[in-house]
Amino acid sequence: MPHVAVIGAGITGVTTAYALHVRGFDVTVYDRQRYAGMETSFANGGQLSASNAETWNQWSTVLKGIKWMMQSNAPLSVNPRPGWHKISWMAEFLANIPRYKTNTVMTAGLAVAARADLAEMADRSGVDFDFSPAGILHFYKTEADFKHARMINKLLAEGGVHRQELSAAEVGTKEPTLRGDIIGGYWTESDSTGDIHKFTHGLAKWMMTQGVTFRLGYPVTDLQKADDGVTVVTTDEVRFDAVVVSAGVASRKFAAMLGDRVNVYPVKGYSITVNLDDAESQAAAPYVSLLDDKAKIVTSRLGKGRFRVAGTAEFNGENRDIRADRVEPLIKWVETHFPDVSTENCVPWAGLRPMMPNMIPRVGQGGHDRVYYNTGHGHLGWTLSPATANAIGATIADRFERTIALPSAGIALKSD
Repeated sequence: MPHVAVIGAGITGVTTAYALHVRGFDVTVYDRQRYAGMETSFANGGQLSASNAETWNQWSTVLKGIKWMMQSNAPLSVNPRPGWHKISWMAEFLANIPRYKTNTVMTAGLAVAARADLAEMADRSGVDFDFSPAGILHFYKTEADFKHARMINKLLAEGGVHRQELSAAEVGTKEPTLRGDIIGGYWTESDSTGDIHKFTHGLAKWMMTQGVTFRLGYPVTDLQKADDGVTVVTTDEVRFDAVVVSAGVASRKFAAMLGDRVNVYPVKGYSITVNLDDAESQAAAPYVSLLDDKAKIVTSRLGKGRFRVAGTAEFNGENRDIRADRVEPLIKWVETHFPDVSTENCVPWAGLRPMMPNMIPRVGQGGHDRVYYNTGHGHLGWTLSPATANAIGATIADRFERTIALPSAGIALKSD
């Protein structure tokens, strides 16, 4: 039975471990944190959103970044301090602008495929993660943004995402608690929400009962490739038949150890979790998941008592500081659009999205045939990871040319 190491216990690493486990591999997962899902997979916007598959590689994004550079509370913030990593990443970002439409359609298709993979993982493990099939409502405040949304809708449809255009009145009917000058929206009934941390942590705990090894609280200090495998170095050294790097923003560092270049950049995002401590707030907070296209803010209702609000993109290196001037717009957004929700008890958070310049995850074999990557999912890690995990699991199974049994499902799959 081949023994495979997975570096990283966030949503991508844990789903990768699952995909390998059900294919019959012996799996060990490493993470520097003591628990699974403690970094970028801790408190994101909660959306499983194929409807948010549009890539960012557009000249309009570049112009907005320049315009907002001196505004600390802008949706997109770029630290003007130069650095080779940032410059090289942005150069590749610009080079991928011609592939904007192609990559958007590709991402949408991957997000649609991930829905079934997530459902299978959740059903098999029985994990409770505040899942809600509530749908996602995009709303717009300007004609220019609404016009752009119609163009995006055509690309999403090519990828298999079906959305319904709504008038301002229909937006109000879909979510009566929403306030603001809204001219229309798009409704994606097939999208959903859930707590990424509860899912990641719960799936990891279930896999522990199934024989998957988790070495949590063990920072990986080195990875050493050889013809017959890869050695993972922590407080000891263990040789594996193969390794999958799913380490978020640290993937770039680990790839360099293995002789590969994986140009992920840490794009910081913020969230607040509004604790709905009173009946009035619980009634006034939406159950429908929202995306404010102008402010680039997303929301999800996590059970009865929590309202997650997330957004912004900050290019500031591997900096995990939670800045008050970045959190304040999220709180004000809630007070503007949901004035009857109390924001007295808000928990702020910031995480680093591992983003590739082309906005497409790096999934597949590295330069060595024992080295694999499943990383760089950017703002869609929660949405895409089940599908990319399934893909990398199939790739590695094909590499070892194994017939894979799924005992609990009573079926056998053959890699071909």
